[in-house]
Amino acid sequence: MSEDVYVLGSYTSVFGRHPNTSLKELTREAYLGVLADAGLEDGRDIAGAWFGSTRMDYWGQPRIRGNVCFIPLVREGLFPDRAPIINVEGACATGSIAIAEASRAIRAGDADLTLAIGIEKLYDPINPKKILETFSGGFDMLDPQEWRDEYSRVAASAGVVFSPSSDHTIAMDTYAIQANYHMRRYGTTPEQIAFASAKNHNAGALNPKAQYRFETTPDKVLADRMVVAPLTRSMCAPIGDGAAAALLCSRRYLDSVPIPVRRRAVRLRSIALSGGKYRSLDEPSLTRAAADRAFAAAGLGPEDIDVAEVHDATSFCEIYQAEMMRFCAEGQGGPFVASGATALGGELPINTSGGLVSKGHPVGATGLSMCYEMVAQLRGEAGPRQVKDAKFALQENGGGIIGLEEAIAAVVIYERVD
Repeated sequence: MSEDVYVLGSYTSVFGRHPNTSLKELTREAYLGVLADAGLEDGRDIAGAWFGSTRMDYWGQPRIRGNVCFIPLVREGLFPDRAPIINVEGACATGSIAIAEASRAIRAGDADLTLAIGIEKLYDPINPKKILETFSGGFDMLDPQEWRDEYSRVAASAGVVFSPSSDHTIAMDTYAIQANYHMRRYGTTPEQIAFASAKNHNAGALNPKAQYRFETTPDKVLADRMVVAPLTRSMCAPIGDGAAAALLCSRRYLDSVPIPVRRRAVRLRSIALSGGKYRSLDEPSLTRAAADRAFAAAGLGPEDIDVAEVHDATSFCEIYQAEMMRFCAEGQGGPFVASGATALGGELPINTSGGLVSKGHPVGATGLSMCYEMVAQLRGEAGPRQVKDAKFALQENGGGIIGLEEAIAAVVIYERVD
């Protein structure tokens, strides 16, 4: 029988452009922040750390990334000598994969306290567009003609042309193709996508950790600069830096900590991963498979979820992922979101943090920042973003691209412990 897993501590930095903050400084902030949240003076009990980052090669550190970033912390006695640091990379899903692997060690009975941490710097103040080129590493670069041909074919089916540009990542082109297909098949509208964007920006305005903290309207979203139709700049996640972390523990360890710390712990009810493939336009995504597995493992259904964070690298993604999580019927994501159902005060608030379009998307830290938001909600510590009486929370996080879907996806379900 596997061990139960609990989130003992969680932390996220403020996301944004931090050109004067080093990768080691971001690591220190997230690590000391999560220790403080868990009420621990140091990490002496940590059995191992799973460290996620995707762009450190751009800054000169292609391998042993986490090991290097933790050198000062080990030297100062803040992180235990000889505890392994395992490097994790799964594109935008990196942070959630770190959670999955850190929790797996506890479920197996191999550890009582583990760390999942994600760090990323994406803003280059000297040449801001140069780092955009590295995002192609999330595609098949051994046979790139295959996906170029695939996108040209499916774009034609969606009534558009695949024509990537140097002023945005190719990922935005793939999301635009999917959005156009969804619009053609189900009648989804740019106005519905704009509603999702404005809703999340307005939530982000309430989040002191968010990269963008301003309110907006659907009309202003639609009037913003077009990135690739139908996606305007306000509908797309920004470039930024940040770090986030979570400390996971067993029930045995949880019982050993002071009662005030124990009361803030959140149970990791289930976590499921799924893999991507070249799928047909009308076939459900890999995130549907991950969601179904997570619900089955948790013994819950979509109707049990009180609050969720989904991977809205573009605002169309919230519409689509609401369908893949079975929060609404396929093809009904647009009306569901535009009805206000996913807004604060709605029947199922989604992306209360502001989502990726407002909170930000420093890739390696994203999944762990989702964890932070879900834990804050279940603790009742989300302030003006608080969802009343939230018992169960879900995060969906995908990374990399194979055809029309991610290369890997994770769905995590958390539970408030009464």
